[in-house]
Amino acid sequence: MTTTGGKAARTRARLTDAAFELFAEQGYDATTVAQIAERVGVTEMTFYRHFGSKDAVVVGDPYDPLIAAAVAAQPTDLPPLVRAARGVRSAWEGQPLDDDEALRARVSLGAATPSLRPAIRAGTAATEAAIAEALAAGGTDPLDAAVCAAALLGALTTALLGWPARPGTTLGATILRALDLLEHRP
Repeated sequence: MTTTGGKAARTRARLTDAAFELFAEQGYDATTVAQIAERVGVTEMTFYRHFGSKDAVVVGDPYDPLIAAAVAAQPTDLPPLVRAARGVRSAWEGQPLDDDEALRARVSLGAATPSLRPAIRAGTAATEAAIAEALAAGGTDPLDAAVCAAALLGALTTALLGWPARPGTTLGATILRALDLLEHRP
């Protein structure tokens, strides 16, 4: 017997696959939620149960609570930028992603589609706020925490969006290199 969670995960995966097929066929901006739902044989309401918007198919990020907890777990005597970078490193290393062509295509689409920039910025802002809150909760001045979180997210976003143009490199290596630079590691 299939659980509801299993069916939901399969439907979400089918919606994601259909969306990327349509994006490849006709472009992101020309693809509608109705077309994605129709290709899968579900209603638009079903699409919206899985994704709050078409943008979320490409830029969704469920890791903010994990990142904030990892930053909060770092020693408070570290400089705030190092604390934030080490927290992200800890979260990243604990959640390995499949470094495959589907992920590269997803990131490449986000990097190449100007209409997705607001959604990318919104996701970045949410992660930035979670990191700043974790730093401030550990005693960092709130403005200093915000500056460090913004610097970290700027570096990570640049690395992430630049990764698809670097064949032969993994996303993990790209992210870890950005964190190394922030921590002044060779």
